[in-house]
Amino acid sequence: MSKGSRPPGPTPGFLVWRLANKWRVAVDRAVAPLGLTHAQYSLVASLYGMQRAGERPSQRRLADHTGLEALYVSKLARALETAGLIERTRDPRDPRAVQLALTERGETVTRQAVTVVQELHQQLLEPLGGLGAPRTRAFTDELTTLLDAPLAPSVPNDESTQGTTP
Repeated sequence: MSKGSRPPGPTPGFLVWRLANKWRVAVDRAVAPLGLTHAQYSLVASLYGMQRAGERPSQRRLADHTGLEALYVSKLARALETAGLIERTRDPRDPRAVQLALTERGETVTRQAVTVVQELHQQLLEPLGGLGAPRTRAFTDELTTLLDAPLAPSVPNDESTQGTTP
C-alpha cells in the first residue's frame, strides 16, 4: 500500500452479507415472543399474502417464492404444523405435492407478526427516510435488480478452472 492511500473499504458482497445478518437477527428478536423464527416468519408471511391473493401454494411454490431450499421449507412446514399454525395436505391434482394453508391460529399469529415486522422495517429503514421514502424505494429497486440477475451456472472442474492437464 502506498503512503497516503487508504485501505480498501468493505466490498458490496460483504456489506450485503452484514446487512442480511443484521436484518435476520432483528426479525428473529422481534418475532420470538410470537414463537417464530425469522425463517418461519418468512414462510407464514408469504403464505398469508398468497392466501389473501386466492392461492393455496405447494411447498415447492413457497420455496421458490421465499428463496429458501425446498427441503428447508419442508422442515419449517412440519414444525409450523406441529405448532398448529399451518396445515399440510396432499394436492388432489398431484399426489406428490403438498399444499400449505394457515390455520385460524396461524392467521392470527401471522397478522401480529406482520405488524411487528412492519414496525421494525420502519425503524431499520429510518436512515433512508422510512418505508415510503424515495431513498428506500430506490434502494429496493437496486436490491431487486441484483436479486433478479441470473447467476451463471457453476462449471464443474474443467480445464478452464484447473490449469493445463497433460
